[in-house]
Amino acid sequence: MTHSKTANLGLLLLRLGVGGALAVHGSQKLWGTFGGGGIEGTGAYMDSLGFRPGEISAVAAGLGEFGGGAALAAGLMTPLAGSAAAATMAVAATVSSENGFFAAKGGLEYPALLGVASAALALTGAGRCSVDGLFRNRLTPSWMGPLALTASLGTAAALIVHARQTRAADEAADTAMGAGSRD
Repeated sequence: MTHSKTANLGLLLLRLGVGGALAVHGSQKLWGTFGGGGIEGTGAYMDSLGFRPGEISAVAAGLGEFGGGAALAAGLMTPLAGSAAAATMAVAATVSSENGFFAAKGGLEYPALLGVASAALALTGAGRCSVDGLFRNRLTPSWMGPLALTASLGTAAALIVHARQTRAADEAADTAMGAGSRD
């Protein structure tokens, strides 16, 4: 895909901003940097949300954010990187949706924005100022973005449904145990 010089600059800025933010958040999950919980803390949180096993879910989320973000920033395999990041943010947005829309209240605004931007980059490509651009997009054919995005978002939807079912079953078991202890 060809872009004008200003569009290429715009894509570079977008990739650096979105990719950088994602990579920092992913490093919190993977290594506990910047006040993050690392695998153990993030895993316990993921487990409480029904994403089990929690530590594997933490690694997957961390890799989706850190790996997808770093690759987006570099413009490396952008359709795959953007799709991985978009799917990870789709899951994060559904978790945050319990708090409403606004990020100031812990809502879905921020993960949704990162997810939409990542999906857009998966579809548009990285532009010329990128690793993909150096290879003239020979490694990233035009069909890759829509296919990768469809597959990754489908996987995210399945994970969300499964986690919600697991959480509902946990709550039902807790309620049953509470009722049984009162008898």
